[in-house]
Amino acid sequence: MTQTFFVLNGPNLNALGKREPGIYGGQTLADIGEMCRKEGEALGFAVDFRQSNHEGTLVDWLHEAGDTAAGVAINAGAYTHTSIALHDAIRAISVPVVELHLSNVHAREEFRHKSMIAPAVKGVICGFGAQSYILALHALRSLTQTTR
Repeated sequence: MTQTFFVLNGPNLNALGKREPGIYGGQTLADIGEMCRKEGEALGFAVDFRQSNHEGTLVDWLHEAGDTAAGVAINAGAYTHTSIALHDAIRAISVPVVELHLSNVHAREEFRHKSMIAPAVKGVICGFGAQSYILALHALRSLTQTTR
């Protein structure tokens, strides 16, 4: 049976390609989703790629992942810095979760330096543009292979 990894995206990521391309790059979220699906296929797993601007939807998807996925890569966008609900949802599931960001959040505004979800995830990848997603998928693959 093929493993599935969820790749969850938070608010405003649907605007990639238009929103501050100097920070986030010129690729659209659809481009990144396709890149992730191809990488997953090459590595032998499926990728379920989703985006929502709504915190509760992301919480619901994390709960779903806990029941149906092998792991989760999440770019929670601005919710990274504010959401105790996402932190708690990650803590409530047993599959590994990797936090990721396109930009290096530590080289940006002070309010972006604190992640509310980092204490609940296995690791954090940031600053590699769209490649951060690929690195997160490789990390999840490694985490799930070592926990079998």
